[in-house]
Amino acid sequence: MATGEQQPQLGTTRVSSSSTSPRGRAATGSGAEKYERDARRYWDIFYKRHEDKFFKDRHYLDKEWGKYFEGHDGEKMVVLEVGCGAGNTIFPLLSTYPNIFVHACDFSPRAVDLVKKHKDFRSDRINAFVCDITSEQLTENMEPSSANIVTMIFVLSAVAPDKMPLVVQNVKNVLKHGGRVLFRDYAYGDLAQERLMSKGQQISENFYVRGDGTRAYYFSNEYLVDLFSKCGFTLEEICVHNKQVENRSLDLVMNRNWIQATFTLNSADRQGPNDLHVCEGKEDKLVADSSKKKSSSEEIDLSEDFCNMFGTSHNLDEVQIMGIKAKGHDFKIKVLTKEYQHTCKLTGLMLWESAQLMCGLLAENPSIVAGKRVLELGCGSAGICSMVAASFAKFVVATDGDAESLDLLRQNISSNLEPNLLDRIMIRKLFWGNNDDVRAVRELSDNGAGFDCIIGTDVTYNPDAILPLFKTARELISDKANEDSRAAFILSYIQRRVDENSILSNAMAQGFRLVDKWINGVHESNGIISSWFSGNDVCSAYQNTTLSILYFEL
Repeated sequence: MATGEQQPQLGTTRVSSSSTSPRGRAATGSGAEKYERDARRYWDIFYKRHEDKFFKDRHYLDKEWGKYFEGHDGEKMVVLEVGCGAGNTIFPLLSTYPNIFVHACDFSPRAVDLVKKHKDFRSDRINAFVCDITSEQLTENMEPSSANIVTMIFVLSAVAPDKMPLVVQNVKNVLKHGGRVLFRDYAYGDLAQERLMSKGQQISENFYVRGDGTRAYYFSNEYLVDLFSKCGFTLEEICVHNKQVENRSLDLVMNRNWIQATFTLNSADRQGPNDLHVCEGKEDKLVADSSKKKSSSEEIDLSEDFCNMFGTSHNLDEVQIMGIKAKGHDFKIKVLTKEYQHTCKLTGLMLWESAQLMCGLLAENPSIVAGKRVLELGCGSAGICSMVAASFAKFVVATDGDAESLDLLRQNISSNLEPNLLDRIMIRKLFWGNNDDVRAVRELSDNGAGFDCIIGTDVTYNPDAILPLFKTARELISDKANEDSRAAFILSYIQRRVDENSILSNAMAQGFRLVDKWINGVHESNGIISSWFSGNDVCSAYQNTTLSILYFEL
């Protein structure tokens, strides 16, 4: 946890509040307006899809703020839950504090219906209603100045920043003098923010759109305090929590950040600077281990936990057919529909420009893979490079770490390749750094001889995955070579936050040396890669895209 006003410093975080990534397109202009206009519809679709199974019940409210829910002298506390969702906050509260009455609102009618259908719903204890808090007054459904507490748990982040003051003012109108707002939401520098940025899904500063059309803002202390102060609230306490989620098998440490604060309305005893309660600097670490149960003190509750961010929950019936042509090949590929391509969980369900570039080069230059044992790392669901390589290689192993991407990959390969080519391609799960996966894939390479050519397209967008990527490639590449033939590791990618120096330093650490590089419009290569473009127009479709190709050998 960080203290008070401290925020991640620019020198220690990879998130820039104003940059966008070329991997995807920023949702600006008419796109941003669409997400604002259809916000209610997107959340309604969300609850139609997930019902009450996405968010965990928030039992930590008692531990964090229990003293505020206890009425004095028999007082019956009145609580307003803004953005109640399926009731993951209100029902744990009601079971713990029998003397509270809860107003629960959400602007998704489906979410409110889920609350009313909950087995513990009682109309004498809960007033559940639909309300767009950016444009509809809460006082239409509850009395002004009647609530002792307002809980805002991961809700304000879904609101456009220019409308946040309207929301805070709306909340102020129903809060009693001296009442409190209990706030928890996403904090600047969270891993989810980094992943959304890497896919170019930034709407505005610190504001992003997810794959399902819902949005998320990542708060700094300064922004949050200023927002509430301007509406007449006094800051009582604030913390920025940092939970390090570590996956030892992948050598990854993922930072999950959230901000927690308590604000008081027109407090009679306004606190001075020395009275403000802030958290002492502390950093928590959580090791990702499915065999261990997290204690309540380790609860993350960030909507996307480790499994959600790197696991599955997409709907494969939400796909579109995309035509891909390369010399001698005409593929019809199923990919996630454009509307859902901003997902913060997976990138493998999409088709990126670097894969299309490499596909074209392989079709024009069969010698890259001809007669070789070929491995594709992180091929995703399209598999177009593996399918082209299957026409010329001795055999191909197409791999990805995500089961859902592999399911769609199997469909794409079976529907696009002739039976004789299907015998040359194998599909396997490979989570980089997972020893069991690595051993299983290596055994496919002629009894463990290793692969002559390893290909990776757009697999360098996550800084934390670069080292596991090269470690895995080193374990799987063939170390048997002669002057005429050396095993190669070829990376094709769009330049983004992971700079070339970081890639090269990790490559060298694992015993790879850079033999050649090509950067579209910047660096013409030393001969190997430039020869691939001779006599064809593969590059013409990518003139405005900063694509790079790196060619490594041991």
